[in-house]
Amino acid sequence: MTLAAAPAVSAAPRANRKSRRDNRFAAWAFLLPALAYVIVFFGYPLVANLVMSTQDYTVKSFYTGEAPFVGLSNYSAVLNNPLFSTAALNTVLFTAGSLVFQFGIGLALAVFFNGRFLGSALLRSLLLLPWLLPLVVSGAVWRWMFDQDHGVLNAGLRFLGFDAVPWLSSTSWALPAVILTNIWIGIPFNLVILHGGLRAIPASLYEAAALDGAGAWQRFRHVTWPLLRPVTGIVLMLGLVYTIKVFDVIMVVTGGGPANATQTLTTWSYRLSFQDFAFGQGAAVGNVLIVVATLFGLLYLRSAKATLAEAA
Repeated sequence: MTLAAAPAVSAAPRANRKSRRDNRFAAWAFLLPALAYVIVFFGYPLVANLVMSTQDYTVKSFYTGEAPFVGLSNYSAVLNNPLFSTAALNTVLFTAGSLVFQFGIGLALAVFFNGRFLGSALLRSLLLLPWLLPLVVSGAVWRWMFDQDHGVLNAGLRFLGFDAVPWLSSTSWALPAVILTNIWIGIPFNLVILHGGLRAIPASLYEAAALDGAGAWQRFRHVTWPLLRPVTGIVLMLGLVYTIKVFDVIMVVTGGGPANATQTLTTWSYRLSFQDFAFGQGAAVGNVLIVVATLFGLLYLRSAKATLAEAA
């Protein structure tokens, strides 16, 4: 009996080792396609852009393959360019203005639709339309609406007795025009995510707060907002990363003009690369944007980690 049982006992560790080996193989089999995708479509372009930013890369380089190494000269040229401060300021104003109103209006609509009433699902579906349209289409529609002579916005202003606004030809109005366009596009995203966060809050908490005499504002301040903070952080972070790299909307509506009034870092990077053919400087501006987005991402991860630590 004892001798017969010995092979079975010794076979068990071998079976466990084989099972662990199979599990590791399966894990790598699932991981490798995603890893290859990240390396090919994110890692390689990032490294290539970084290398290009340290070279004197011109149109001739595409034919000869020669691009002299210039170190940080492209970064120095970009930072000392008078247009850098204008593009950076426009980027900050565009991003901040878009985020504040997208989030504020999206949150207000999410709270409104959190209550059940007839037709709420249909209205929510209609509000998703700006998000579903291609950005080029949305930009073209808004460009027509902003037209000084035939646009619907100025037609409304004239009907009310006001003068027409030169939305696209005035350096004072062009940036607010593209911000307004981007706000309209981004509201549905904020609405959907925040509405999902509101749905996850138990209704019993609102009932308990109402029994304690809390009004609508007190319920929002002490129940809704604290429980919505994790979702809020995600919405703002994703909105920041998306908004800071907006390109097509600005190019379709204003093209970065007039007189660089709507020139952001993304549109300036495009202009340097594909209009001035200074590919190295265009890559340098792109890397500046990557660094900024990465810093905000790290700040968000640190904040999320601190929030989880407090909850634990």
